[in-house]
Amino acid sequence: MVDGFWPAQGAGAPATIYEMACSEPRDSTLPSHAVMTHPLDTITVRDLRTLEEYLECCEIQEETWGRGFSERVPAAILRVSQKVGGVTAGAFDGNGRMVGFVFGLTGQRDGKPAHWSDMLAVREEARGRHIGDRLKHYQRQQVQSLGVEVMLWTADPLVARNSHFNINRLGARPVEYVDNMYGITGSTLHGALPTDRLVIGWQLAADFRPAAGIDAERPGDVALPRANPLAHDGLPAFHHAGSGDGARVQVPHDLSAVQEASGDAALRWRLSVREAFHTLMARGLAVTRFVRPTSGDYPYYVFTRQG
Repeated sequence: MVDGFWPAQGAGAPATIYEMACSEPRDSTLPSHAVMTHPLDTITVRDLRTLEEYLECCEIQEETWGRGFSERVPAAILRVSQKVGGVTAGAFDGNGRMVGFVFGLTGQRDGKPAHWSDMLAVREEARGRHIGDRLKHYQRQQVQSLGVEVMLWTADPLVARNSHFNINRLGARPVEYVDNMYGITGSTLHGALPTDRLVIGWQLAADFRPAAGIDAERPGDVALPRANPLAHDGLPAFHHAGSGDGARVQVPHDLSAVQEASGDAALRWRLSVREAFHTLMARGLAVTRFVRPTSGDYPYYVFTRQG
């Protein structure tokens, strides 16, 4: 439904809890046994259990997507979904405060068990600590125990940080492009922009390990045509990328900054990427990489022919 904002479980940790402890420098003025820690230095991920926790999850939804957000999942649904294979889990800091959550439903796709990850969000002050990683891997563990082999969710193709997270950190891949999937929501994040979305598929049994430099440019990239090059006005426009076996589709560094500066510019990005994805996918090409150039050029998807 909604797009919000990972190291594996440590040996000997309980099956249903993940913890992340980050070392902080010792204060030499304190006794050797005393260590200054921040509540966010230790994160515990577990299923939600109490009415207060489900209500707090609703509060995080409104903080993330705006007050009065029309797609908010109520506490009752968050709770009952757990009775039928759904996942409603929270990330809690060292003081027990919920700083993020993940919610998803389990069902069938093409006759096989599948899990739809509907929401994931991390509070602003807790971002940048790989809490989303922890939530996603916890979710993965829970649904794998039910025999689920694939997890699906949506992501805005224009949000570079989420594409990096999905493709480079998880090893998931776009499997479908849907125009204006949720309509014009008017939410804090979406504004008046059509809600085009990628359906992301994550093969849960795959042994994917992020490698250093996975998001770096490769020598052959420059030879791949751009399917949405910049026009004379500095904004992207769809351009047929020929009939070769590869192409690039660029996206903005920061979609929110583009939206704040110009709704028309954001729409140009949306429509050029939409046309590029549809055209390349129809030709049998698929996204295999997401690149974040160090040169300052725009990030881009790499499409190649599969099979």
